[in-house]
Amino acid sequence: MAKPTYALIAKRAQVGTSTVERVLNGRGGVREQTVEKVLKAARALDWPGRLPERHSGILRIEAILVRPETSFYARLAAAFRRIAASLDPSFQIHVMFLEENNPSVIADRIANPPLRRAGLVVSAPDHATVREALSRVTAEGLPVVQVVTQSIQGPAFVGIDNYAAGRMAGLLMSRMGDVRGTVVALCHSAVYPVHRNRIRGFSDYLAEHPREGLHFAHVSFGGDERDRSARGVREAIGAWPDLAGFYNAGGANSGVIDALRHIGRPVFFVGHELNDLTRAALQDGTADVIFDQLPEAQARRAVDLLLAQLGFLDDPVDNPPIRFATITAENI
Repeated sequence: MAKPTYALIAKRAQVGTSTVERVLNGRGGVREQTVEKVLKAARALDWPGRLPERHSGILRIEAILVRPETSFYARLAAAFRRIAASLDPSFQIHVMFLEENNPSVIADRIANPPLRRAGLVVSAPDHATVREALSRVTAEGLPVVQVVTQSIQGPAFVGIDNYAAGRMAGLLMSRMGDVRGTVVALCHSAVYPVHRNRIRGFSDYLAEHPREGLHFAHVSFGGDERDRSARGVREAIGAWPDLAGFYNAGGANSGVIDALRHIGRPVFFVGHELNDLTRAALQDGTADVIFDQLPEAQARRAVDLLLAQLGFLDDPVDNPPIRFATITAENI
């Protein structure tokens, strides 16, 4: 490799040579994010001189999440806090929850944080204002990781293969459950691409592997709300008395499980997120399969990706889909 020059570093960091000179000689007057870009480029090109300190003060990573009442997001937030406690004191991870049904507030926090931050982790509904805000901060050079659900292309996405999860639900319902009768699915709504992908995978598998007597009839939307989701189960049994399979691609398992227990006969149920409720449902036979997205692994990957983007990890971080766990009564 040719000896690195200011010009080569400037080209890699997409800044001017004068900016590179100021950073490498510690002369100040350069934004922190730009300093990090220059130092990262210099390290990548094996700059032979002594590099200035990577940063001064606290490096803040902000994690914007929704729905703190759900077990999944509670586990995800707890994982971020545990990781923060294990990092050097110069790093802080600030976890905050915003109202899922108010995307303008989420977008404003993404675009206009009250404190300077070094990186952003975000899980938010797919809305035009959120996409615009994410595109803006990404274009400004802020390291961003999307976790659980993906709103825009470009920034890294950490999550399971949701299409594969939907297909797995279809496979297990068709083969393990040997379902004969009507099948209905439930999800939050259309605002999360991950839920759309799960339903698409479920539908595709059943369409590609038809079984005599199995009929996928309907998708209802519960907004991950307990009462609406329970009502979806009751409406399904009213419309299709032969209901034999139910796939909940979203949350609100409490309402679904309670409604299924009142049917009085088995319905093969596949849902997401292992917690005390779904564990008990597996044990008593109300639930047959639960997929767990391993939020702890998602939090760890998201932080590692940000640290790598900031130049604090020497080795690249691979980012294949997080492997989800398939839980039944036999491996709770």
